[in-house]
Amino acid sequence: MSFNSKKQLSQFLAEDIGKGDITSALLPKKRISVRIISREHAIIAGTTYAKEIFKLKGCRVNILKKDGSKIKPNQSIMTITGNASKILTCERTVLNLLTRMSGIATQTNELVQKIPKKTKLYATRKTAPGLRYFDKEAVEVGGGKKHRLRLDEMVMIKDNHIAVGDSLLSLIKKAKRKYKKFEVEVENTSDAVLAAEEGATIIMLDNFSPSQIKKTIQVLKNKKLRNSVMLEASGGINSKNIFKYGQTGVDIISVGSITNSVNGIDLSLEV
Repeated sequence: MSFNSKKQLSQFLAEDIGKGDITSALLPKKRISVRIISREHAIIAGTTYAKEIFKLKGCRVNILKKDGSKIKPNQSIMTITGNASKILTCERTVLNLLTRMSGIATQTNELVQKIPKKTKLYATRKTAPGLRYFDKEAVEVGGGKKHRLRLDEMVMIKDNHIAVGDSLLSLIKKAKRKYKKFEVEVENTSDAVLAAEEGATIIMLDNFSPSQIKKTIQVLKNKKLRNSVMLEASGGINSKNIFKYGQTGVDIISVGSITNSVNGIDLSLEV
């Protein structure tokens, strides 16, 4: 766990507490034991962060289901022992994070099962502000890959960069002078060929249909360019069509919905 993630967890808790938990302050000072249980089938994620939040208030935690475990309804995920008011003060912050991260891990895992093992499922930067680190961690728990966490990690030339810049070719040449690895988003086969010829590391085939991707791959093969570049399918890919995209032969499939349209998992804390 990084320093920044610990700092964020403290901030999450402080956001909920405000000047103090005035309801829990009414409770007698007593120690209790509670458990967090699942209400549905899912992949659990975020347990180490949940434990850290409780530790901030001096509670003891025993994780029963580690991240990546498959859970069933009414299964215990973890047990917590400590001061009653402290536990209840942490309750909602912990459940919010666990619910979201488990939802992301579960959705990611469902999509991973529908594509070939050689094709990797990548997250995007379509995450909730302040939650990117945790969203991306959950994607990995579910069997996906993080892609870029921040803008400083890799050059990715997209349509708006091209619209503002001189041309796709000029931006590629500028990127090549400074960086060994860079990605280019393209909207047609001819630009994919140009990007491959100019040495792009990854080419994102944006909003291509499966048939368009297959056609582009064949063109790249004919020009002896396919093996020199990684191909990424992106745009409008979901659980209903991801199987077809997985059959095209791309190396990467990126899906924004796994982090920006999260169906949270139903979890609860019981005294």
